[in-house]
Amino acid sequence: MPFLERAGAPRLHYELDDFTDPWKKAPCIMLQHGYARSTRFWRAWVPYLSRFYRVLRLDLRGLGESGRDFDLATGINLAAYLKDFTDLIDHLGIDSVHYCGESSAGTLGMAFAAECAPRVRTLSIISSPVAMSEEDKVSALAGHPDRVTALRKMGARGWLEASNAGRRFPADADPALLAWTLDEMGKSDVEVLVAMFRFVSNVDAAPYLPRIAAPVLAIYPAEGVITKDEHTDLLREKVRNLTLVRMTMQAHSLQLVAPATCAETVLHFMARHDG
Repeated sequence: MPFLERAGAPRLHYELDDFTDPWKKAPCIMLQHGYARSTRFWRAWVPYLSRFYRVLRLDLRGLGESGRDFDLATGINLAAYLKDFTDLIDHLGIDSVHYCGESSAGTLGMAFAAECAPRVRTLSIISSPVAMSEEDKVSALAGHPDRVTALRKMGARGWLEASNAGRRFPADADPALLAWTLDEMGKSDVEVLVAMFRFVSNVDAAPYLPRIAAPVLAIYPAEGVITKDEHTDLLREKVRNLTLVRMTMQAHSLQLVAPATCAETVLHFMARHDG
């Protein structure tokens, strides 16, 4: 299990899948998971991408197998996340990546592409809010006054079960997928989720959008429950080189319920810009 060890910073777990021709220096795609998730949420994508691209997956600090040996009050912020990204690709000797983030990791990607432009070849975002809506901030509270209280009282699994219901998956989703997702997300440390919520609920990526030079692919549900038209309208208005794809479903977790469609769309988008 590969880790990036750093003095004074949490160790980062990552996976690198590479089935490209060894005599070619294949470009790299970085697949980044969102809130309460891990590298495992991208497993279904790897077979579609890894024949043509080196596929890099990172567990965000405090989640998955990455360390939480940092101050949660100060260690979850935009600068820390972007440094984790650049430290990892520096460690692997990679000049630039195609970045693909789902949900809040796509929001991070918007800032990454603006702040670290030379490191981002293309940006793909999937069901990513430009900023968290007030409606989403108070979702799944189950009678509790705020999300922090709900998380601490209900636990990670209890809160996530309430939050997933009717929002992230279609009504006819495979029950085994729902159970696996809940089991995986339920492993998350509650205090990490509290710290992450406090961060993501205050992030507004709109000021970064005009500064993104890389081509952007945005994949969104046609009638999203979490990411509504206000997000895609902002992208259309502010991103200079945008390809927008709307999928005919309401599910937020598109990368899980339609992995082949999403992965192949991203693959062809990257390839078009790589020649």
